[in-house]
Amino acid sequence: MAETKFTDEDISSLNELSQKYQTLQASFGQIRVQKILLNQQQAGLEEAEVKLEADYIDTQSRERELVKELNEKYGPGTLDPETGIFTSQESASDKEGDSDEESE
Repeated sequence: MAETKFTDEDISSLNELSQKYQTLQASFGQIRVQKILLNQQQAGLEEAEVKLEADYIDTQSRERELVKELNEKYGPGTLDPETGIFTSQESASDKEGDSDEESE
């Protein structure tokens, strides 16, 4: 059996190649960990979205209930949210009727 000793340059090239593989494997591992973290973050965002959707639906329901209560209390009309002044539809109709009577 013949033995041949590699040159220092060949050994160095093999060691560089081995180091490159180790670096690549570590990079693949880092990418995989980042993907896991992103999947966890996405799952958290989806969970938050579901909760917000349920809260939105609940808020819509509360709005309908409040509108119903206010209509029962004050009757139909419009509210200026900046001033808090409510104008009933009857008042608006009365004003139109008054102007009709004045023109006659």
